[in-house]
Amino acid sequence: MRLCLLLIVSLLSASSAAAQRLTLVELNCENLFDTKHDSLKQDQEYLPDALRRWTDRRYWRKLNHTAQTILSACDDGIPDMVALCEVENDTVMRDLTRRSLLRNAAYEYIMTNSPDVRGIDVALLYSPFSFQLLAAYPLRVVPCRNDMRPTRDMLYACGRTADGDTLHVFVVHAPSRYGGELHSRPFRLCVAERLALSVDSIYALHPRARIVVAGDFNDFDNAPALKLITSHRLSDIALQASAPDGIRGTYRYQGDWNLLDHIFVSPALYNKVDSVCIHAPRFLLEDEPLYGGYRPRRTYNGPRYQRGYSDHLPLVARFNLGGAQPLPSQSPSHKEAQ
Repeated sequence: MRLCLLLIVSLLSASSAAAQRLTLVELNCENLFDTKHDSLKQDQEYLPDALRRWTDRRYWRKLNHTAQTILSACDDGIPDMVALCEVENDTVMRDLTRRSLLRNAAYEYIMTNSPDVRGIDVALLYSPFSFQLLAAYPLRVVPCRNDMRPTRDMLYACGRTADGDTLHVFVVHAPSRYGGELHSRPFRLCVAERLALSVDSIYALHPRARIVVAGDFNDFDNAPALKLITSHRLSDIALQASAPDGIRGTYRYQGDWNLLDHIFVSPALYNKVDSVCIHAPRFLLEDEPLYGGYRPRRTYNGPRYQRGYSDHLPLVARFNLGGAQPLPSQSPSHKEAQ
């Protein structure tokens, strides 16, 4: 009898500890398009008869590579939440969650339906066992200048975590640096201002709200847009991300590593951070012939198909919702979002 009681107590303790842990992955998938043409979008580049020869075979390989990346990011189960950038539509998300290597993970998802001219959007995968969705909707970014193209909506979701508290989640894919950093900077500032407005509205109602913002911001840590975000009581925990030797960012261009992907958290969540890392197993990397070392193993190198994964490496943040030591060097069923 005593042995049985000890076993029950041990199992309950393990279950309680597991309920207090939460793992978030942020990943830019690099052009996760299906093979069908959307007449309202400029997606012709990713069709079977286009220059890239984007066939069903390549599409399904890409889906399974994305699933493999997600599954490999967590060594004690599956990630609780995955913030995805550059996913085309509901077909892609349904295939990823129901028909790829993720089909047994029981993920649910929400995503945006943006005015982006190419048709790419953001999405959030979540395990209903660790995140009970309460509400979700897109945040439209109104162009701030006549030469700013319609950009991706941001995705907002809130839900209850396994410890019974509420978590507010934003997924962001800011405008690219096309045309040069200086020319495109106001566009990313426009996104940052829209995000800050939403974050402030949450703080106004819940000053100690748990907030996490994840995505591809197409900016480095000293950029005006990111400084604006951190001025609204958010800390960029990606700056403390550990990585294997030689990896110094999530994206490499002309031999230089850059941290374009970021995860921001509110003070109430900052002291719950256990660890942050750039996930870079060897299968996600390829040799860099011109500059030495490694770079992300992308799907295409220019127009040449090379069976890769993505041009971005994922970020992985682990939280202990029951309490953790803060990081150093800083302060503290499918649904489309409507």
